[in-house]
Amino acid sequence: MATALAVGVGVAGLAFFGRAGLVALRRYRSGTAALGKAFYKGGFEKSMNKREAALILEVSERGLTKDIVRKKHRALIMLNHPDRGGSPYLATKINEAKGFLDKNT
Repeated sequence: MATALAVGVGVAGLAFFGRAGLVALRRYRSGTAALGKAFYKGGFEKSMNKREAALILEVSERGLTKDIVRKKHRALIMLNHPDRGGSPYLATKINEAKGFLDKNT
């Protein structure tokens, strides 16, 4: 009885860790980090453009509305506000991206 229980636990553990390994391998091959989505490689441009503003606010360049920009800005600024331990530089870039997209949409 104990042998059957040990075999069952072993098979369950192998299945669990095997699946986790396959998911990590699939994410690695697709360019996504094992713990989350991949980051944009590269720094900020000298002057804000539509592509960079869309990347910062994590929105598509097409089909932008002021409501979408406002909601994404609010969500990001709540996570990165300097009063809550966020970076002042990132908060500035988020605000700059919102201002650019508000003016150009």
